[in-house]
Amino acid sequence: MKKLFFSALAIVALSSNSFAQKSIMVGGAAMLPTRNIVENAVNSKDHTTLVAAVKAGDLAGALQGAGPFTVFAPTNAAFDMLPAGTVDNLLKPENKAALQGVLKYHVVSGKVDAKDLVKLIKENGGKATVTTLAGGTLTASQDESGNVWIWDANGGKAKVTIADVQQKNGVIHVVDHVLLPKM
Repeated sequence: MKKLFFSALAIVALSSNSFAQKSIMVGGAAMLPTRNIVENAVNSKDHTTLVAAVKAGDLAGALQGAGPFTVFAPTNAAFDMLPAGTVDNLLKPENKAALQGVLKYHVVSGKVDAKDLVKLIKENGGKATVTTLAGGTLTASQDESGNVWIWDANGGKAKVTIADVQQKNGVIHVVDHVLLPKM
């Protein structure tokens, strides 16, 4: 399997019918391609936990930077599936480094839209490996129904539920589970 390296932050879900959309609704709000990742995320009712974590981890400034980034953005429901107390524990100031590690694990350097990701999956025998800003890897695959799945280093997986949410500084793919690096 060929390893592919990207240098940006990525959180958004992938679906085959959303490649050409300019503005996508996420969490009840239009995600405008003229805004950066943080400016759009703060408007999504489905990403309040992610936004709180980005702020607690002091990563908002980085995600407002030029990028480009690809972000695999877990929803509030995804964070709710973690064991009880996990999010509260990560948000404590003394756990800032661990929080940053988890958040950066959801970001890839560069802009990788759904079409490019699916192409990489096909070109690499059904799996594409990308390196995250945390230094770990994520593996992408596609099932027979066309759904794109992102696998973490622990064997956990997240389905891309909304793909290609275009941002001024990258792209977001909404995912239904939190991806966790090896700890």
